[in-house]
Order: sequence, then C-alpha cells, then structure tokens
Amino acid sequence: QVQLVESGGGSVQAGGSLRLSCAASGYTRKRCDINWYRQAAGNEREWVSSIRSDDTTKYADSVKGRFTISKVESNDTVYLQINGLTPEDTAKYNCGGSGPLICRQDYWGRGTQVTVSS
Repeated sequence: QVQLVESGGGSVQAGGSLRLSCAASGYTRKRCDINWYRQAAGNEREWVSSIRSDDTTKYADSVKGRFTISKVESNDTVYLQINGLTPEDTAKYNCGGSGPLICRQDYWGRGTQVTVSS
C-alpha cells in the first residue's frame, strides 16, 4: 500500500505562505491520485485539492488562486503551496490517496497543523 506522511505546517501571520509536503511512497508506479484535505477544529473535513496521475489538478473554490498543488515524482512527494494565508485556513492538513484500491489508506495519517494569526 501507498504510505503517506505530511509535513511543512507551522504558525504564521496572515498574509504569509507555507509549503506543505506529502511524502507518498509508491504512488507514482501505482498511478494514484493524491488529494489534500483539511479539518478545522469543530468542523467537518474539507477537500482542498487533488492532482491526478496524468498531472491534472483541481481546487476547491475557496482556495483557487492561492493554493497550488504539484508533485515531484522522482522522490514521490506531493506539495501544496499556500499563499496569502488567512485565519480561515487554520486547520490540520492531511493528504490521502484515491483511485485504485492500492492507493487508498484505511486510516488518516498524522497530518500537519497550519495556524494563522490575524
């Protein structure tokens, strides 16, 4: 199965930027789609962005123009560049695979926390 480990979060002021990383071992060979999700305290988990094995990308309307998803297949890593951070972006961010069954995880990983102060 594909293993996913998130990193890159932190505490920043509004207007700042972060680049989140998802180390997704094995996803390239298995043609997996990789997604980013986030969950703020007390809220439902929200889908944020995805990148398919053919490099097509999608974004939630709330993050278009500020978030950019990309991948580096040579080291099995998917990135989420976040610009113009606002307090509403505060959440725990997780990545997750979709597509073939082998790409999917039974449990959410540790995630990475993004905290934005006003």
